[in-house]
Parts: sequence; structure tokens; C-alpha cells
Amino acid sequence: MPSAPMSRRLLPLLATLALLPLAASSGAAQENTSYFFPEGTAFDASIPSPQEFLGYPIGSFHTRHDRIVAYMETLAELSDRATVRTIGWTHEHRPMPVLTVSSPANVQRLEQIRVAHMAATEAEATEDLPVIMHLGYGVHGNETSSAEAAMLTAYWLVAGTGTDVARYLDEGVYHVEPVLNPDGRDRHTNWANMHRAEPLVTDPLDREHNEVWPGGRTNHYWFDLNRDWLPLVHPESQARIDFHQSWRPHVVTDYHEMGTSSTYFFEPSEPVGSWNPLLPERLYTDITMRFADDWAASLDSLGALYFTKEVYDNTYPGYGSTYPNFLGGLGLVFEQASARGHAQDSDHHGVLTFAFAIRNHVRTSLATVRVAVEERTVLQDYQREFFRTGIEEAADGAVGGWVFGDARDPSLNRAFLDLLLRHRIRTHELSTAVEAGGHTFQPGTAWVVPASQPAYRLARSIFERTETFADSVFYDASAWTVSLAYGVPDAELGPGSLPVGAEVTAVPEAGDLSVDRSTLAYLVDWRDSGAPTALRALQAAGLRAEMSTRGWTSPTTRGEVAFGAGSISIPVGIQTVSPDSVHRAVQAAAVVGQVPAHAATTGYSSAGSDLGSRSFGPVRAPRILMPIGDGVSSYEVGQLWHLLDQRVGQPVTKVDTDDIGRVDWADYDVLVLVSGGVGSMFSGARLERLQSWVREGGTLIAVRNAAAWAAANGFTPNIDPPGSGGNGADGEDEAPTRLPWADAGDIQGAQAIGGSIWAADLDLTHPLAFGYTQRTIPVWRDHSLFFEPSDNPYGTVAQLTDDPHLSGYISDENEARLAGSPSVMADRLGGGSVVLLVDNPNFRGFWRGTTRLFLNAVYFGDRF
Repeated sequence: MPSAPMSRRLLPLLATLALLPLAASSGAAQENTSYFFPEGTAFDASIPSPQEFLGYPIGSFHTRHDRIVAYMETLAELSDRATVRTIGWTHEHRPMPVLTVSSPANVQRLEQIRVAHMAATEAEATEDLPVIMHLGYGVHGNETSSAEAAMLTAYWLVAGTGTDVARYLDEGVYHVEPVLNPDGRDRHTNWANMHRAEPLVTDPLDREHNEVWPGGRTNHYWFDLNRDWLPLVHPESQARIDFHQSWRPHVVTDYHEMGTSSTYFFEPSEPVGSWNPLLPERLYTDITMRFADDWAASLDSLGALYFTKEVYDNTYPGYGSTYPNFLGGLGLVFEQASARGHAQDSDHHGVLTFAFAIRNHVRTSLATVRVAVEERTVLQDYQREFFRTGIEEAADGAVGGWVFGDARDPSLNRAFLDLLLRHRIRTHELSTAVEAGGHTFQPGTAWVVPASQPAYRLARSIFERTETFADSVFYDASAWTVSLAYGVPDAELGPGSLPVGAEVTAVPEAGDLSVDRSTLAYLVDWRDSGAPTALRALQAAGLRAEMSTRGWTSPTTRGEVAFGAGSISIPVGIQTVSPDSVHRAVQAAAVVGQVPAHAATTGYSSAGSDLGSRSFGPVRAPRILMPIGDGVSSYEVGQLWHLLDQRVGQPVTKVDTDDIGRVDWADYDVLVLVSGGVGSMFSGARLERLQSWVREGGTLIAVRNAAAWAAANGFTPNIDPPGSGGNGADGEDEAPTRLPWADAGDIQGAQAIGGSIWAADLDLTHPLAFGYTQRTIPVWRDHSLFFEPSDNPYGTVAQLTDDPHLSGYISDENEARLAGSPSVMADRLGGGSVVLLVDNPNFRGFWRGTTRLFLNAVYFGDRF
């Protein structure tokens, strides 16, 4: 008999076990596995279950990523059904494992199967091939039942016995990716486990169920990786797409969680309005529907409630459940109500347990495997049909291809080419000069993407402008034209013979980056988007840099070179280090930035300002402060952090909102504010101190909602806050029209600006526009902030044109209001400057076309 103190210690554990599956306290042979699987499911006793391996019942703790990886490795080590590989590494250097499971015979010839399958996606198969399935889990780190379900599903595939499982293995190859976002998962796992109580506390107010900022949903840089399958900003997505492109799975699952008071979602999604119009309608009306009955039956057997045909959509190609559709597969999203911890009170479930959520995902995983095998030949035929009809549509279409290229920005060209090649989009060099879309494209700085190719539908998604829609309410963005996001000049080409040269198989090198010696100055053209990275490297090496507000042409050791306004000069004579050290630092910066650095032979320019002109002035090495924390948009601040960190190498101090009072403002010259929490950070004496800091010479950069806050709080003498003037109003308010309550969501959603692309006219002479060569630039807008132009005639740097719509949904009312709306404004407050970036300049990290506006504000914000 245990002692009394021991009995008291056992009481919390007993209370906790009461909320776990009953089978958790049964015999060691079955542990708690019988709770998760259909009755009668049997397993090979030589393969450890997740509970045996981990030492606790599934659902009683959140499993760390390293333990999930170790379990996958153990399955591969113990079974000839499985092999495991690491397909990539996260920002925090966590491995990204994929466990591949099939029959022992199939595992022995996986590469042979892959090659034959890839050939069969575009031609008749020469042999009977297995169905290829990718089981993906947990792209959002705090939707944690997914990865636990992945372990159980992998266990069933590896250790399951019986004729059904044997058939599934013979006729299928299953790639189990247990965690799509390892960094975010561990952030949330640690939170949930460190606040776990015994007995479990189900009160929604308990700290376990309420993560602190930024939460575990996102990756290291606070990006939503479920939006990154198309932009490929992050290493997790790049590795994943490379794997998917090499296998082209027939079925891909994407397992998520949603609000605690919801139930379960599986497809079909909302008919028609949520479908991507570039994809065959059969995908939605036939292929998806072959699975739906089995998902319903699997949950009906548990008494679990669910819904379909609502909320979630399939339009944006960059989801984990939609990108596979563009490879001829079937992408599927599953959403389970989340306990956001181990157990939580719920309107629908009473007490929603972690184990219950895991079980639902396991059952739909098993059902998906079963139907994929039963419909194997249908899926294979559909994939061949997908690629065949895509090429047929391209041949019959009005667009023969697309041409693109920026003659002045080789770094941007290389970045865009890299994206296309990662998506396996066939691209060719331009063979002859082309006039199209108001641009002149020249061989050597332009490329052609033919429409007639297997990746036609994906290429079309990247280049096409969208103006018509089946619905006016969107779960996410209504436009995703990547060529506009990059700001690279592009145009459609008509059908017929295309001016194509050699196919591009690799991103071209930057060219000769060797730097000749100069006794006068080294020069870098700011029109190359790699220049900020080079500038940061120069400043980090301790060199003084100058910038010219005018363009010029300099004689150099390799001939005359033209430089645009904003270009950089590194005078040798003003440095505090030796000429040899200067040369070494410039050479290193050219390599880091992948931009040429030219050696001037004279300070006497052949055109424009001489190198000693007053148009040249010092470029500050910015000391940047960026508040983060409660109330602040983690997405917006993460996007800017990633830009500065990963693409420029520029340090930025991220200060928690609670520590703003500790800031010594003399230590910083640039403050970046994004949407959210600004009013609570700065009020009273803190607001006055911030205004004084700007007047003393500081630069305030305010993005989206922070721009409205800055205008409303005395930082912009010449710019009124949105809503203070006319802003499109046309007289007295009219009495509201009486409308049905049931239509409120659709009507209000139709008036939202949920994400679309607009043309802005840019003042190329303003320092914030240095480096741009085209007056018209595409900007991303996903808000309803309507500013009036600045009272200062020089202060509206970018303003939407009179006919600005480029791509995406917009209501007629909002389109009229957007015409002429400012996008970028600049003002002075005392001796300092304020930059209002009304539209997000770095949306999701791939909006490269406007990131230069932000970087110019960082480096040149004191030059206007």
C-alpha cells in the first residue's frame, strides 16, 4: 500500500487520466492505441507504438519535434517498409524529415518508381504503378494534433497487419511529412507543456490555452508558411516544393486546427466561388467527391460532428492544399477544432481533449489512404489528363507566352528566374528584341516563358492579371500575380512563333564581380536591388559611403558607366583605413551583394554630377529600432525583420512593447512602426518624447495602420489622417438601406479590400524612389485607409493612378475611391523626417517590387 503522501501525489495524475482515452490505462500491449484506430486494427509487436517509444500516452503531452524525428528514424530503422530522409532545414536548423512507406519490394525500387511515375504523368504508363500520396501535417505550429496524428498514421502504415494494409502498401507509396513547421511547433509545444497542470485545467482563460505573442502558428520570422508554397520565401517551403516537384503526388493532405468551439472540416469547399478557375472543374466535382463519403463515414462512426462547403476556399495557389492541384494532384485541407493545449471547455464538445482532436485526424488520414488506393487508376488518369489538357488549353489560347526582364536590375532578374525554376516552369533566353506591353525587351536582360508547357497553369497563375470572379468574398487574397509582386517588367506575347533562345536550366551567375583598384572612389549603382546588401557590408566594414541625389556617368577602369540617382560612392581618401583595406572591403561587399563595384579613374564625370558635387552626401549607417510584442502585427513586423535580416544583413533592434520606456532614443536614428499596438506604446510623455526625437533628426517609418496613427498624432504637419477630410465623401450621409441579416457577411465581405494589386505613379526624383526606373509601380493593398494627398506638393511620393486596377477583386465603390489615393508620403517634423508607407511594402516577403521604398526610407530617410 502506498503511503498517504504518495496517494495525494497520485490524485492529480488520476484526474488527468480521466480526460485521456480509457485505453490508456489498459494492458501494455494495446496502451492507448485502440482509442485512435478502428476496432480490430492489429499491429506488428516488434514495432514500437508512439506511446512505447515516447513513454507517455499520445494526447497526454505535446511531443517535441526532435522526438517526432527520432520516432520516424526508429520506424525506418526497424522496418523494411520504410525509409526516412531529411529534405531540408529550417531557419533554426531543425531537420525536415519525410518518412516514405510502402511494401518492402517497392521500397527497394523507390527511385525506379519515381522516375516511371514522373514519366507517366505526361504519357501513358508502361507499367502498373502505385498511387503516390503525401501525408502532410502541421504547417501551423500551434495546430498540434496534426503531428501527433502523423506519428500514429505512420505507425499504422509501418506496423499494421492484415490484408487491407498489405494491399495499401503494394499499391501505394506514402510520404509522411509529420511537421511542416518545426520551429513554430516547438515554440507552441514548449508553451503547452510548460503550462500543463495535473489535473488538467480546462478553463479557456488558463494560461496554457493562451499563448503569448507571437504564438506558435508561424515560423522563425513569424511568417505563415501555409501562404508560402507559391512565393517560396523560406527554406522550409523551398525544400518542400523541390520534393513535391520531384514526386508530383496524386494526393496531398494538409492537416490543420481551427477554433475550439468549431467541429471538423473536410472538403468539398464552397461550390464554384471557392474553386480556382484555372483548374479542371472535374477536380472539384468528381475527384474530391470520391473521398468525401469515406471521410464522413469515418467521423460518423465516432459520433464526431463536421461541416463541408463553407468557410475555406481553393483559389489561392500558394496553400498546402492547393499547390498540389497545379501538379495534377488532389490537395486536401482538414480542419479540427483545437484544444490549444491538452483539454479545454468547448461549446460543441463539452471538454475538448487533445486526444479527441488527434483521433479525428487519424481516422480521416486512414480513410484518405484507403480511397486513394481504391481510386488509384482514376487518380493516375486524371493527372495525365491534367497535363494534356493544360497544353491543349495553351495551344488554343490567346496568349502564347510571357516575356519579362529588367534591364537595370540583374539581381531582380536572377531572383525571379530562381522562383520560376524552383517551380519547374520552362524558361528561355530571349532571342530577339521585343516591344510589348509598353516595354522594350532586349536579349541578355530578358527571358521568355512559353505557355505551351506542362507547367502552363502554374505559369499562368504567376503572370496573369485577374479581373473577373465567381464570388466577392475571399478567405485570403484575391490576387497573387507574382510578376507584379516582383515589380519586374513583363508582357504577354501572342500565339505563334515565340522569340525563344536556349532554355534556362540554372540561374545565371552575377558575372565578373572582381573589383579593380582605384585611388579615387568605388561606385555601386543603386538601381540593382542587390545594392543595399552591398552598402550594408561596406558600412559593417567601417567604410564611409556617399549617395548622390542625381544620376551621373563616370569614367572607370572598364569604360564609362552610368549610375542612377541614389547610387553609392566610396571615396578612398576620406576613409580611416588604408587603400588596400578599402579595396578588400569593396571586393567583399560586391560578392556579398552580388553587384558590380566600379573603380573610378577620375572625379570628373562625363555626364551629370562630379564625384565631389554637393549632390553627394553621407549615407548614415542606420541604427534601427522596431517595437514588437502584444498588439503588434507579427506578420508585418516579421516581414520587415526578414527583409533586413536575410536579404540585406542589416541589424535591427527588436524591442518588446513593455520595454519602450527603457529606450535611450539617442542610441537610434530610425524607428519602424507597423500596424497594431502603437497607441498603447506611445501616449502622454512617451508620445511627446517620440515627437521630440523626430524633431531632433530621427526618422519615423510608419507602415499601414501605423501610418494613420502617425498622421493623427502630430507627426505629419502637411498630411491629414484618413477620414479627416472628404476622402471621397459626396455630401450628407444617406439613410441606410434595409437589408436581410443573412446577407450581411456577403455584403460586407464584398466591400472589404482583402488583397489586390494597384498601379501607383512614383516621383522618381524623390529619395524614397531612388533606384526605380519606371514611374508606374504595382503596390499591394489590403486595407481601407484612404488618405488625401499631402498639402506639401513634394510630399506625395507615390499615388495610385486615375485608373489603377491591375489584378484582384474590388467593389465598384472602392475602385472609385482608390483612384488617386496616396500610397507613399513623406513629411518633415522639425529636423527629422516621417515616412508613411500606407501599403505594406514587403507583403509576405515576396513583394520585392516595393521593398526598395522601405530600404530607401531606412538609408536615405534623412536626405529629403
